[in-house]
Amino acid sequence: MGTTKPVVVYGVSGYTGRLICEYLRAFGVPFVAAGRDAEKVRAVVEKIPGIETADYEIVGVENDADALAAAFEGAKVICNTAGPFIKFGPEVVEAALRIGAHYTDTTGEQDWVLHARDTWGDAYAEKGLVLSPGIAHMYTVSEIAANIALEPGGYDTLDILVLWKGLPTYASTQTIFTILKAEWYYLEQNELVAWDHTSAYDVTVPGYHEQAIAVPWGGMSHPIWFQHDPRVSYVRSIGGVLNRAVMQGVGQTVQMFEEQIKPLDPDAQEKALGDIAASLQADMPPRENPRYNRSVDSVHASGPLGRSHVVIHGNSNYKQTGLLQAFAAFSLIQQAPLRVGFASGCQAFGHETLLGQLRAFGLVSAPVITRV
Repeated sequence: MGTTKPVVVYGVSGYTGRLICEYLRAFGVPFVAAGRDAEKVRAVVEKIPGIETADYEIVGVENDADALAAAFEGAKVICNTAGPFIKFGPEVVEAALRIGAHYTDTTGEQDWVLHARDTWGDAYAEKGLVLSPGIAHMYTVSEIAANIALEPGGYDTLDILVLWKGLPTYASTQTIFTILKAEWYYLEQNELVAWDHTSAYDVTVPGYHEQAIAVPWGGMSHPIWFQHDPRVSYVRSIGGVLNRAVMQGVGQTVQMFEEQIKPLDPDAQEKALGDIAASLQADMPPRENPRYNRSVDSVHASGPLGRSHVVIHGNSNYKQTGLLQAFAAFSLIQQAPLRVGFASGCQAFGHETLLGQLRAFGLVSAPVITRV
């Protein structure tokens, strides 16, 4: 079976998969748009603006490692958007490793990032392949800001805030509820320390007078990426949406999970959370509008004798994710990554390069940098 296309986007029946295909078209990269239901994939892809100029094929394939490897043999990169990743990701990672393809995904699940690192990181490194879970707005743009904040040296602490205005997609909503079952970690003295799931903070948002509510949001990816970075010993990441009412609802849901759902057996937990997620967001959200869908990534780096603050304002956070994924694939089919094995977006491609792409497509402004 196999394919002659260098890039596979798996999970294209969802919102983010469609955007990755859209930006692959912009980069002129031939791709396979794949998912478990070929007709659903086709219905999504045919609505992509300018798709008639793209070189692509539609593939329907079950989420099974053997089937995926057979369908995608010949590809160089697999971009996976089919989450929750802790549930559906292992088969795709195994298939990519088997056919010698790089793997990226858009996960927001800290437990999946940890599992991927510890389970397949060495195997990918041995094959000269990159394993990069979590290339997405909510993690990569703030990682860019963190690397800028750390540039002068002498800092050991990262305080990361990510906020955006809009609605989560169906897949994102599923992820939000899936992570309630996992432990969440921050980094303290390079050791992972568990968060209290009910933690919530009133935060000052750069550029806004009104305060917002932010939560650990599953711990986010940064503590894992920076755990073995000699520049950093402490990392806390919090985030949410720029809507206090929505975030108050998130807090109530977390409390309800802790009190009512957590005591249930695993199968009952999964069904209860799935039912709640489906009731909140069952349809694909409208296409993002940059006048409304905005993002703020704020990072404080600190050390014994200095402070550094970096803010990146942006728009259309799902488009940011689509572009980052498409550029990662575009880069990987042309040259080796900066790091093989388990690597974040910035570790694999460089934070300045990723920032340049986001700015070139009008998705983020120049970073605002303050140093003391």
